[in-house]
Amino acid sequence: MPAVTVEDRGAISIIRINRPERLNAIGQAVAVEMQQAFKSFDADPDKRVAILSATGNRAFSSGADVNDLPELWRAIPNVGFHTDKPIIAATSGWVVGGGIVMVMMCDLMVSTEDTQFYYPEAKLGTTAGGISSLVARMPHKLAMEVMLLGTKVSAQRAYDVGFVNRVVPNGQHETEALAMAAQLLDSAPLVISALKRLVNEVMPVGPIERMVAVSQTIARVRQSDDLQEGIRAYKEKRKPRFTGK
Repeated sequence: MPAVTVEDRGAISIIRINRPERLNAIGQAVAVEMQQAFKSFDADPDKRVAILSATGNRAFSSGADVNDLPELWRAIPNVGFHTDKPIIAATSGWVVGGGIVMVMMCDLMVSTEDTQFYYPEAKLGTTAGGISSLVARMPHKLAMEVMLLGTKVSAQRAYDVGFVNRVVPNGQHETEALAMAAQLLDSAPLVISALKRLVNEVMPVGPIERMVAVSQTIARVRQSDDLQEGIRAYKEKRKPRFTGK
């Protein structure tokens, strides 16, 4: 069974975490398959809007799977993958830890009445740091309350402070997200993409985003043909023939 599923609705892709038996915990397979699904969505010229959701209604995600710790950054919009196309988060039930990081980086969000946002990492003695970008998407004092005190935030409170766009009856989050996506399809895609790109340029960049960007740049060098050619040339005492690959 795939850890992430993709359902196509014309120009709309619904990308779901698919581990309901584990409350959609984010394991290694989820992170990798989520990254692959969004890269495929971005590369498809016929796809214009993505909905990030999950199977079942008990939890959008219970956070990182402690028994199968992922490279969580892979599943984070604007970190593990990039797209100028809009992403709508559709949440139900618990949105915990890394689940918050995933949805806060989306462009729009629909939540059911029973959605609860919860970040318990300070109580567990660990953090990857990605949650720090919450202060750019939620009022500072409430974001700090979430991070430092582990306060649970209801969908209604999240809506009241502008973190959520719509609060809907339980079970209706994907229906509302699809309606929102249909509205986006009525707009000019070049304008939507340009506005999203410009907004991302002015949004504060958090430490996890900077760290991943640097590590990816270094990884391209370490995995390059030029590095291997440089090592060979050094051993053979000759001038290297670099190709930029």
